[in-house]
Amino acid sequence: FQEKEYVGFATLPNQLHRKSVKKGFDFTLMVAGESGLGKSTLVNSLFLTDLHKDRKLLNAEERIHQTVEITKHTVDIEEKGVKLKLTIVDTPGFGDAVNNTQCWRPVTDYIDQQFEQYFRDESGLNRKNIQDNRVHCCLYFIPPFGHGLRPVDIEFMKALQDKVNVVPLIAKADCLTPVEIKKLKDRLREEIDKYGIKIYQFPNCDSDEDEEFKQQDRELKESSPFAVIGSNTVVEARGQRVRGRLYPWGIVEVENPKHCDFVKLRTMLVRTHMHDMKDVTGDCHYEIIIGSKTIYLYIDTFVQPLTLRFKLSPILFLSLPISTYFCFVSSIFPNQMSLQAI
Repeated sequence: FQEKEYVGFATLPNQLHRKSVKKGFDFTLMVAGESGLGKSTLVNSLFLTDLHKDRKLLNAEERIHQTVEITKHTVDIEEKGVKLKLTIVDTPGFGDAVNNTQCWRPVTDYIDQQFEQYFRDESGLNRKNIQDNRVHCCLYFIPPFGHGLRPVDIEFMKALQDKVNVVPLIAKADCLTPVEIKKLKDRLREEIDKYGIKIYQFPNCDSDEDEEFKQQDRELKESSPFAVIGSNTVVEARGQRVRGRLYPWGIVEVENPKHCDFVKLRTMLVRTHMHDMKDVTGDCHYEIIIGSKTIYLYIDTFVQPLTLRFKLSPILFLSLPISTYFCFVSSIFPNQMSLQAI
């Protein structure tokens, strides 16, 4: 008997890589914030594309009567043979009204609708080519003018914190000096902690990660919330063509780490944490939302008639995995049928 030195399961990562590249990837990014903060410009700068070629800018009178609407733009991007189906969800009209009461409801309703649609597709017979339109990340733009979070900022992020990965950004950072940016970041961190707002948390590095990656991870965590600048204009700077903004006193370069955190945001969003955001969406937000809807639906349909026989607390089940709900359903369902037969 001769022992084999090589079985072949070491090629499993290569098999997964080929399958993933062939299938392609999808990512849904939501941008939210009041008009004029450079949301569309930043997205174009991040992915080197133009998603709003035919966009019409509303005048003041039209904005007064505008309500919060959800617009979706999908573009297929390919880089070095890797295909990405990028969906940008915009929220025009958010925060522009005089009365912004419940202005986040269309946004939360849209996110819930995508969860429900994915659940229906996942529960169907044909699950081979399910299209994932769940929102994986929400970039929330905070105005640079002011001294911290406004009430609408607090309410919006708290309304979304259990539904999507919220990443707060300081918009139009070229309006502030480096000292002002630091003070605003410190203030935002304090208020986010004070009001109990749950934003996207960077996962901790594994112990076997190299020091360069650990250092990069520390810098990303220390820089949050990112102060960003976007530009659709290419200018000449130091003999090179770069994306930037031309001012009488000089040029602000979008991809210059000394000028803003654009590169750090792109690194986090695309190169290091995109897959983690998708995992958090599927394992945490999706499970909680669908789980809560499932248990309440079951309570209304089957458990309500049995409340005289035993007490059931829905709150208890909301903290359990969704698999527990289905085990509960399968165990109680036969009892319900037998009682109905009696």
